[in-house]
Amino acid sequence: MSENDFKKVYYALFNQVRTFIFSKSGDADLSEDLTQEAFVRMWKNMANVKEESAKSFLFTVSNHLFLDHVRHEKVIKNYAAGFTLRHDVSDPQFLVEMDEFKTQLDRTIRSMTPHVREVFLLSRIEKMTYQQIAQSLEVSVKTIEKRMQKALEIMATLRYT
Repeated sequence: MSENDFKKVYYALFNQVRTFIFSKSGDADLSEDLTQEAFVRMWKNMANVKEESAKSFLFTVSNHLFLDHVRHEKVIKNYAAGFTLRHDVSDPQFLVEMDEFKTQLDRTIRSMTPHVREVFLLSRIEKMTYQQIAQSLEVSVKTIEKRMQKALEIMATLRYT
């Protein structure tokens, strides 16, 4: 696909792809972002994408991007839900310490790179195996192992006093 072909496809399909994602998400900003990402991926793969298959490529990629976003939001939601207190604890000192620890934990996890954080949360919160994570993220198991090792090194710096 040439640059001119890409431009032609971009102008012809951008609104259709954005509408497709919007119909799934109901979020205009998200649909705009994911549509742009789909076109970026097509641009990076221009040598492998023929003009005739561009529409199929874009809709497939945008659907995958949306599903990845939904999975990521689920991980975040489950992670946040894991910190709700399940018992009514009346000791104010305990509550303050738990709040401080949660803040430190959140800060530590946020300090991870996005790839490392995603692997850590999928493994520890979603209870996915390295193989499942590798398939989901379309990378090798060895890459997942390295990212998890980095995440555990970062978590080792978490200190609760």
